[in-house]
Amino acid sequence: MTALTSQLSAHIGAAFKKHNLPEELGAVRVSDRPDLAQFQCNGAMAAAKIAGKAPRAIAEDIVADLQQDPIFAEVSIAGPGFINIKLTEQALSDHIITLNADENLLVDNIGLSKNVIVDYGGPNTAKPMPVGHLRASIIGESIKRVLKFVGYDAKGDIHLGDWGTHMGMVLSEFEIRHPEWPYFDKSKTDGFPSEPPITIQDLETLYPEASKASKSDEARMEISRQVTAELQKKQPGYYALWKHCFNVSVEAMKKNFAALDVYFELWLGESDAQDYIPEMVEALQKQGHAIEDDGAIVIPVKQETDKKEYPPLILYKRDGSVMYGTTDLATLVQRMQDFNPEKIIYVVDQRQNLHFEQVFRAARLSNIVPEGTELTHAGNGTMNGQDGKPFKTRAGGVMKLEDLIQMGVEKATQRLDEANIGQDYSAEERADIIHKVAIAAIKFADLQNNRSADYIFDLDRLTSFEGKTGPYLLYQAVRIKSLLRKAADRGLKPESLNKVELGEHETALALILADFPNVVDLTARNYTPHVLADYAYKLAQSFSSFYSHCPILSDAAQQGAQQSRLFLSALTLRSLEKTLDLLGIPTPERM
Repeated sequence: MTALTSQLSAHIGAAFKKHNLPEELGAVRVSDRPDLAQFQCNGAMAAAKIAGKAPRAIAEDIVADLQQDPIFAEVSIAGPGFINIKLTEQALSDHIITLNADENLLVDNIGLSKNVIVDYGGPNTAKPMPVGHLRASIIGESIKRVLKFVGYDAKGDIHLGDWGTHMGMVLSEFEIRHPEWPYFDKSKTDGFPSEPPITIQDLETLYPEASKASKSDEARMEISRQVTAELQKKQPGYYALWKHCFNVSVEAMKKNFAALDVYFELWLGESDAQDYIPEMVEALQKQGHAIEDDGAIVIPVKQETDKKEYPPLILYKRDGSVMYGTTDLATLVQRMQDFNPEKIIYVVDQRQNLHFEQVFRAARLSNIVPEGTELTHAGNGTMNGQDGKPFKTRAGGVMKLEDLIQMGVEKATQRLDEANIGQDYSAEERADIIHKVAIAAIKFADLQNNRSADYIFDLDRLTSFEGKTGPYLLYQAVRIKSLLRKAADRGLKPESLNKVELGEHETALALILADFPNVVDLTARNYTPHVLADYAYKLAQSFSSFYSHCPILSDAAQQGAQQSRLFLSALTLRSLEKTLDLLGIPTPERM
């Protein structure tokens, strides 16, 4: 990696090696105490056992060598042996110039075009899309974007729930209400209508009623199960009507996801894995991995070292229908055949952890997925209302995603009106700005939290232009764009420099800019977009402080300092916009 901390680690690692100690002890990180140092190395503490010396004595040897290195302005020892480091202005300037010159801001290509599948979103067809799918969708989108940026050929797969019992409920409800439809003529095998007899509104109204009817009446539920089993055997009429439900649902989903700036390369569902199931189960039975248990076909996945119970993965229920685990395992067969990915990452509610552990164990046991392919469940927590419970409508019902987006738009409109922003813009431009502010508020509210943590969604706080919010980040980005436009009007443009003049506030900003490759690398390796979100906020805050203390366009700005500050401003905008893009947050040109 060409990140600044990696370069410094190489320098200090060489000093450790000179003293017959492992180079990796020279690892450098940004200082916990920026008031004392820019960087720190704690390797002397770990070296004590190896060298049989006190950590401070080891640190003294290392520091004596480093003080001869011209890139260090100051190297000192704190406490029992912590090494504090400060760079020379020239060394930091050289690095910032190199960072600016690189197309990818010194982010290394660690992916080498290897295939990665990111499974996220996962809504069910023929049902209203609840807000519960928001977290997986925006976290998964960010993870995919980051993996692409570091060089992977990452593909997002929505993995639709389009083949389960809920479809049996919907189809059987249609059959009860419209027995005259040709789809329910069991003697008919083709020639079904090409136009759908239903709309997305029909489905959103019908599903809750069909679900309630099935769950309150066991006989009605049995009909739903039977229809599900017939659908999974591709009975012509049910399959033709199912296809209409699928197409109508996907069209509506694409609009919702586009509004969120979330996109999928693969629009596949459980149904796409169906053709793989019979051969897969037969092979698993021949291998002895799948066995019969009380009329069902299962794969035992419990291991001797388990300290808790792991139930078997059910492949076929007694009635011959398949389970989510069956389609997930068959989907792995399909993905390995079609893409042979390096990694498969599931961004799904962490409450599904047991399910994925069962599927992963079955996949490894049967060698459907070899050990060389990473399988990760990057679980996410829930988005909760202010009562600490999963977010709902005021009436206590399930909040639809499109309704949440509309709430965000209404609140963003109110915020812009209060701040008197964009009143003289065209209606089209103002609507675009409002939408971007709403999406920034919704997405950053989520992404600033560790993905595994639950969080409280408070739209009033999250749409503020102050504090750690998406709108605040957009404001800072637009502020820099305005600054650069004003500079251009005066004939001033950021130019390539041989040296960036770095005072106190310029240095603070430059150090955060230099940390960008580290932040991206950490996010890519751990699937943690909140690290990027934290970085975006730190960068915006640092620029705000820099802007307040360092004159740029005023008469107080001296020419050399002015060019350096314009250079840093342009680089900040580039870094901030790239960070926001990796989070899936678009920025307006002005506000």
